[in-house]
Amino acid sequence: MVDVTRCESSNLEGEDTMTSTVQRPPIPPADQQRPTPPPGPPTGGSSSGDARGEELGLGSSTALVVGSIIGTGVFTMPAVMAGAGTSSIITLGVIALGAVLLGQLFGQLTKRVPNVDGGLYAYSRHEFGDFAGFLTAWCYWITCWAGNAAIVSSWVLYVESLFGIENPSAWTNLGIALAGLWIPAAVNLAGVKQMAWLQNVTVVLKFVPLVFVGIVGWFFVTADNFGPFNASGGSLYDGIGIAAGVALFSFIGVECASIAAGRVKNPRRNVGRASVLGTAASGLLYIAVTAVIMGLVPHDELVNDGAPFVAGFKAMFDGAGWAGKAVALIAVVSGLGALNGWTLVTAEMPFAAARDGMFPRAFAKVDAKGTPWFGVIVSTIVASVLMAWSYSGETGLKVFTYLVYLSVVTVAIPYFFSACAQLSYLVSRRRKVEGWRLARDIAISVASMLFALWVTMASGYQSVYQTMLLVLVGVPIYAFLKARRERDGLVPEPVDQDDAPTAIDLATVGALVPEAD
Repeated sequence: MVDVTRCESSNLEGEDTMTSTVQRPPIPPADQQRPTPPPGPPTGGSSSGDARGEELGLGSSTALVVGSIIGTGVFTMPAVMAGAGTSSIITLGVIALGAVLLGQLFGQLTKRVPNVDGGLYAYSRHEFGDFAGFLTAWCYWITCWAGNAAIVSSWVLYVESLFGIENPSAWTNLGIALAGLWIPAAVNLAGVKQMAWLQNVTVVLKFVPLVFVGIVGWFFVTADNFGPFNASGGSLYDGIGIAAGVALFSFIGVECASIAAGRVKNPRRNVGRASVLGTAASGLLYIAVTAVIMGLVPHDELVNDGAPFVAGFKAMFDGAGWAGKAVALIAVVSGLGALNGWTLVTAEMPFAAARDGMFPRAFAKVDAKGTPWFGVIVSTIVASVLMAWSYSGETGLKVFTYLVYLSVVTVAIPYFFSACAQLSYLVSRRRKVEGWRLARDIAISVASMLFALWVTMASGYQSVYQTMLLVLVGVPIYAFLKARRERDGLVPEPVDQDDAPTAIDLATVGALVPEAD
């Protein structure tokens, strides 16, 4: 899942396409406007007209995508994958290909809607109107705070490993989780500028054990440690379902380059390229790391170990306790960095939507430092409630897996809307591509759409059911937003049947009435 610098930019080179921008309402009052942000981690403002600092080139955008995709969840992912068996490595590869297709899709969409922050939200609103834009922003916001909760649940396992906390109670888990949520929230609200360098350090720390294991770990792999091809206890499809949700969760962030396309140099060309290159690199690292950990830790131990990298490093260093503590410390520190960035990102999508009138106005409020404080607080509160709900019934890996599936279903909906938005354009008369390029682009859109549907199905009935409830909660909120926009004259009011003109075309009536003999 994404990290600190999370959503910034990406795009792919391709055909000439129609350029258009989303219609936007007037800028909100001065007390709700965001001050011009300084150069650094991007924000998700609503238009490209804001001063955004230095633009991101292809290299920077690609690095951003990689840093966004590879988050703290990867430190727990091998344990969940082991529960599906070694078939999960193949599933991970298939999900990586699907994520690459999504990166290509976002690149194509950015060619038509360039220089607009908001990414998935902007695409859906541009093609299908305000309601689709709202649903996309709403679902993605749920993904963000549910994803925060999932990251924290993984982080808790490494905190417990670092401090030697064994068999913790639900209250202990919850207390650690709340600290992991509210410390980054406090940092964001305080606007500590010194955190920028710490953020960069935590990103580097995160990659150290991953790259080390992915390369050096192969020399310590034992073939007998690998479990069966299907370890789910059910059908092979059950095993695929277990692995698919966690795998896609690990790739959330592929859309980040598109969300801040307004900050990317030549977004029509670079957004897609950065998305594809960054996703492919992340996928290769994921596959290597997951396979190595499965070969380092015996299967029966791995499926019950919430901190598999600790066991993996101990296996590489002949059981040395310091190795396990070192990797646990790295996971904890880098996890705080990821949560620090995710906390701000969670407020960015509703901020962009609120400035367009597509989210409650309060989410557009910012403090003197430009931080969307209301979004930070509300998002952290709902994430805390979700953590309390999750730990009330389960602990450990089960909590992580549950939160992962919830995040995956809610993000699959914006992915699906984006694929449909591109497909709608391609089958219309507005398209600027023909021949084999048209066939290629349609194939990418359809494959992305089917990919989002399949991942939703594989996430299980409980996750889909709960996601549907959360999505439906947003509909009455949109009803009030639409009514307010009508009163403000930002959208036309629908004409009710009783208010419609009843003029009768006498000529038509005369033609229908037979003449008298």
